[in-house]
Amino acid sequence: MRPDDTKFRTAPVGQLGIIVHPSCAELGKRINDYIVGWRQDIEHAHQGEILYKEYTKDNYLINANCPRFGTGEAKGFIADSVRGVDLYILADVLNYSLEYTVCGHKNHMSPDDIYADVKRLIGAASGKPNSITVILPFLYESRQHRRNARESLDCAFMLQELYNMGVDNVLTFDAHDPRVQNAIPLSGFDNIMPTYQFVKTLLRSTDDLQIDSDHMMVISPDEGAMQRAIYFANVLEVDIGMFYKRRDYSVIVDGRNPIVAHEFLGDSVEGKDVLIIDDMISSGDSMLDVARELKRRNAKRVFCLSTFGMFTNGLEKFDEAHKNGLIYKVITTNCTYQRPDLFTRPWYESCDVAKYIALLIDSINHNSSISTILNPHDRIKSRLAEYEKYHTIKEED
Repeated sequence: MRPDDTKFRTAPVGQLGIIVHPSCAELGKRINDYIVGWRQDIEHAHQGEILYKEYTKDNYLINANCPRFGTGEAKGFIADSVRGVDLYILADVLNYSLEYTVCGHKNHMSPDDIYADVKRLIGAASGKPNSITVILPFLYESRQHRRNARESLDCAFMLQELYNMGVDNVLTFDAHDPRVQNAIPLSGFDNIMPTYQFVKTLLRSTDDLQIDSDHMMVISPDEGAMQRAIYFANVLEVDIGMFYKRRDYSVIVDGRNPIVAHEFLGDSVEGKDVLIIDDMISSGDSMLDVARELKRRNAKRVFCLSTFGMFTNGLEKFDEAHKNGLIYKVITTNCTYQRPDLFTRPWYESCDVAKYIALLIDSINHNSSISTILNPHDRIKSRLAEYEKYHTIKEED
């Protein structure tokens, strides 16, 4: 999908500027390249008007960083002017590959460190931008979205903190519970689902899929993932099944009640390709348990689709699962840091969201509606029709 001329019904909010935190360097570069290419290629009737001053540029990235003192303390610094700019700040709070020095000792950056840098950059802007949109592909502290006992509500507090600092919009992908936006009812909050990008990656990487209820099924690994699984199943026009986690509430391990068993609700999966849809793969134990249960029920191939692939306990368990025929393929997005050795695995496919984010930024910069971008139903149907005819899809779009 490319931008079209309908966005020129509204003027840009301000000159476009993007600050990319080092945690998102590669993704940010790809986003910038898309926008640069689109705006250089398009001809419109408003060229030369003052509202479109510096609309076409070779680079929309703003020079900014967060240098640190020897003690580990940091500050935000923006080298370019941001006065009147429609500013977008992009950061991946899960990128643990970044390091900094504290009194001569190397530290890996934590989510807390990267979120603190986001606040520093907002502070460095000193209220000069026309508007500020923070893009956190993984919503910081999103798994701590509700209070079960005497617990902090970190995600809600984070959103309120950004709102109080003057942030106009927050964009995130596949929030663990999007109802956390109730913490900032007067601010913009968009929860983006990469369903279309998943479908494209799945169709490009597998040429022998039979997408109908007799040969395919979508599986929700727990009750919390049902909404995304229902949408996925509806656009593919296949059946859905669900596991629920039976827990031992008499024991607490690592702050939570351990899972005793995964119980299945749904039609037979025998002989069918199954797509397990979830928001994240953390250690991977839960995803592999579900895959094991599906294979025990004679599922044909197991595809694991997850927005965030963190693999916190390493890749060896997935290597073993693939070797034993437990899983066929794992697809995750580049919303968060992807360890380099992930791309050497025969079972892994990366789902690119750079163009999607670029489209959103380009549209929001025009104060244009993004509802058609957020609802990919028609585009998915077009891709499925293309796949049915050719057993693949073209690389464009």
